[in-house]
Amino acid sequence: MMLPVGAELTSIRSPRVKAARQLAKRALRQRAREFLAEGPQAVGEALAAGGVVTQLFVTAAAQARYASLIGLAAGQGADVHAVSGEVMTELAQTITPQGVLAVCQFIDVRLDQLGAGSAGLALAVILANVRDPGNAGTVLRTADAAGAGGVIFAGSSVDPYNSKCVRASAGSLFHLPVVTGPPVADAVRALRERGLRVLAADGGAGTTLDDLQSAGLLRQPTGWLFGNEAWGLPSDVLDLADDAVAVPIYGRAESLNLAAAAAVCLYASARAQAPPARAGGPVANLTER
Repeated sequence: MMLPVGAELTSIRSPRVKAARQLAKRALRQRAREFLAEGPQAVGEALAAGGVVTQLFVTAAAQARYASLIGLAAGQGADVHAVSGEVMTELAQTITPQGVLAVCQFIDVRLDQLGAGSAGLALAVILANVRDPGNAGTVLRTADAAGAGGVIFAGSSVDPYNSKCVRASAGSLFHLPVVTGPPVADAVRALRERGLRVLAADGGAGTTLDDLQSAGLLRQPTGWLFGNEAWGLPSDVLDLADDAVAVPIYGRAESLNLAAAAAVCLYASARAQAPPARAGGPVANLTER
């Protein structure tokens, strides 16, 4: 099959390559409102979202392997470029690039658009000043798996289009609404106006997740507020929430990291909110990506 790929780009000084390389910087991403999605998983999910991918870069060695992705990209009107291994190394943010990388348009939504559909909003996440892109992407992936209706990157949180965050989300960035940049107080207010009870995950809280489960309170529409990896949620942010909740520690560990605590909280809510027929749910895919 003849693939719709043009002449190979071999110079990092090519205008198209230079423009794509600039998207590694947050300020230039925001100016162009474009970002990079690297690897077949992220590129495949971006293409499945439709109308997101504007350019696709692929090495000669990867063309046959990812022929279906190339065909989808071309069918959606994206420009497909063959590139040398050297150029792909310059574009990619991983040590061993997989040979396929896409330029994608920003897909975030406004805060007032979150939960605007007929189904409403039953579960959502606010990341308050979360700085680590790997943690943020993992929480985004977990929120997607738990069936959340959106993730808000509030305050000075990391850019969800950061390459490490995109990779850590394993494609989930393209699955659920993402809001970027509102003040934490505005994010909390928006969820409360949509009927959600906002719970702040805080290791020092007197109320535990077990307490809420026993009282049946997790069945209510809930927005989970998670804080910075190093200092958690400061008192002024905790005061914004309806309640502060601690994940119980049964063993000798001092605490859980952000991603682990978020997974416990989100799945507790998802389990409580699930109708009986769905309670078992599909089995999670534990393949590491």
